[in-house]
Amino acid sequence: MSNYESIRGTRVKYLTSDPTLNSSTEGQVWYNSTSGTNKALVQIKAWSSSGNMNLARGQVASAGTQTAALAAGGSDGSPPFNNNESEEYNGFTWTEGNNLTTARRDIAGTGTQTAGLAFGGQSPATAKTEEYDGTSWSEQNDMPATGFQMAGAGTQTAGLGFGGYKPGSPNGNNVTYEYDGTSWTAGGTMNTGRRDLAGFGIQTAAVACGGQDGSILNATEEYDGSSWTAVNNLNTARSILAAAGADQTGIAFGGYTGAAQSAQTEQYNGSSWVTSASMVTARQQLGGTGTLTAGLAFGGSSPASNATEEFTGETSALNIRTITTS
Repeated sequence: MSNYESIRGTRVKYLTSDPTLNSSTEGQVWYNSTSGTNKALVQIKAWSSSGNMNLARGQVASAGTQTAALAAGGSDGSPPFNNNESEEYNGFTWTEGNNLTTARRDIAGTGTQTAGLAFGGQSPATAKTEEYDGTSWSEQNDMPATGFQMAGAGTQTAGLGFGGYKPGSPNGNNVTYEYDGTSWTAGGTMNTGRRDLAGFGIQTAAVACGGQDGSILNATEEYDGSSWTAVNNLNTARSILAAAGADQTGIAFGGYTGAAQSAQTEQYNGSSWVTSASMVTARQQLGGTGTLTAGLAFGGSSPASNATEEFTGETSALNIRTITTS
């Protein structure tokens, strides 16, 4: 004899209150007897367009959060190819800030909108370091050596720069430099020397991903404050990509696969990468900042872009929805 479930499907849970929001209940449906409604838990992972930058450009230094970001330097692809302009993002629009003291592109950045750090870059190749106090940039002690196309992580007083290109090492550098708010010192050596990579995290818990060493890479490494360890690779190898993350969890997005510009996003949970929602606009040499659940992508090149997109990720996007017939 057929039973109810074989005819009508599995049972819907009958609850007096909604369950606690967490990823283990994603996709579940239940009946809330108190409100008399059917409900479900959905997870929204998506990019959405926001206010454009004032100046279309790529190869910028990036810092801050999704609602308080900083972009500095870069190039719009036109002579003289190097820019010194800064812009601040408030979650809706970009406004111009005071300029870097030295115009340059392929520059790394980290920190916050009111305590930012920009270092390295070209052209010519430089070791210059500048700090931003929310109003103005000021020059600080140089890195131990010139470098550009590096990645950055950390804060203004505990910063990290790694990888990049330097004269005599065209396929990519494996150096790491640590910044204490005054001076740079050498850190652990990366397992895979590379340039045009992305990074996120803090000085004692950082992630490096992608880049190139003559070939486009998917290699990922974690830094513990003294040494790098190779971990699970990106699903898609790419260089000149961007990333966001406040610790050893984050997202990597955009870039160049060797065949085309990418809009792909991958999320790193501290162990492995999973493919997530793609950006609206595929681009390379873009800026990126924020966290795993609240990322920000801006600018880019080929051609120069002023587009800004916000990423809404896992935990912050778990929402209870009432099921209606409309």
